[in-house]
Amino acid sequence: MPSSHPGLGLDLDRGPSLGRDPDRDQRIVAVKPITVPAPGRSVALQVKVTAPLSGHDLPVIVFSHGNAWSLDGYEPLVDRWAAAGFVVVQPTHLDSRRNGIGWDDPRFATVWRVRIADLHAVLDGLGDLLVQAGGLETRVDHERIAVVGHSWGAQTAGAILGARVLDADGVPGEDFSHPAVSAGALLAATGTGDTLTAFAAEHLPFMRPDYSTMTTPALVVAGGRDQSQLSTRGPEWFTDAYHLSPSPKSLLTIAEGEHTLGGLAGERAAETTDEDPDRVALVADTVSAYLHAALKLDAAAWAALQDTAAACGGTWSIVGK
Repeated sequence: MPSSHPGLGLDLDRGPSLGRDPDRDQRIVAVKPITVPAPGRSVALQVKVTAPLSGHDLPVIVFSHGNAWSLDGYEPLVDRWAAAGFVVVQPTHLDSRRNGIGWDDPRFATVWRVRIADLHAVLDGLGDLLVQAGGLETRVDHERIAVVGHSWGAQTAGAILGARVLDADGVPGEDFSHPAVSAGALLAATGTGDTLTAFAAEHLPFMRPDYSTMTTPALVVAGGRDQSQLSTRGPEWFTDAYHLSPSPKSLLTIAEGEHTLGGLAGERAAETTDEDPDRVALVADTVSAYLHAALKLDAAAWAALQDTAAACGGTWSIVGK
């Protein structure tokens, strides 16, 4: 039920929440670290849970970070989602720089599988970890769960939504989708693997997603200036998840956005080449509006946002199928 979810604070003249609005004063709380059972994992799986202090029937976002990050990153996104009424769970994957597993570590070849297993462990153990996060299990709507990821995390989240990984012969691998997840969002998701650079082909052979089986409703977010060093294609590579997957899907394209889309991982992060807090707010609030609609909570903000995009002059756009 949508009755206890804070509003999204859309400014229909400028876009979603480009500036201060009352809903951003919603108090939130974060609990970390919480250890999630993950047998066979070489390092304990720990998560951070961020949630609004008030409200019930709250939807859940399980978020997968980009390469080298951790549960301590992406605060600009996560705090904004929590203020909009989501409970956000962030695992730290094995490739986090704090674990020291580099390209040449023998464990790196299977990290992509461990990442997917991490999300399954979180989803399967959600009730218990929410108990450890201060009794949140009684305030969550367990029927409304989404996965979101950025960069490598977007490929990880995409697998939970139904995308598969092609082997060297182009044969799709196993189905990693999870029945508890009913929507998602992929931010700067890598495209198909037919144009990988030599470095990517050697070190990241799993970066060959097959989106034809990604049937779960999802929002894809791409930057118009996101030029990857892993592919010989241009920024359109990051729209494959939209164009090559079955409907229903939506695509937010931000004309001036680069790979971190304004600084999703944090203010002044070294990886940020296009720092812009308003751009981060646009991404965060578009994801919130989309998921509220896709999870059948409230579609009004998403409908208003699409109308705004059509009149914003091309700095950002939304299409759907």
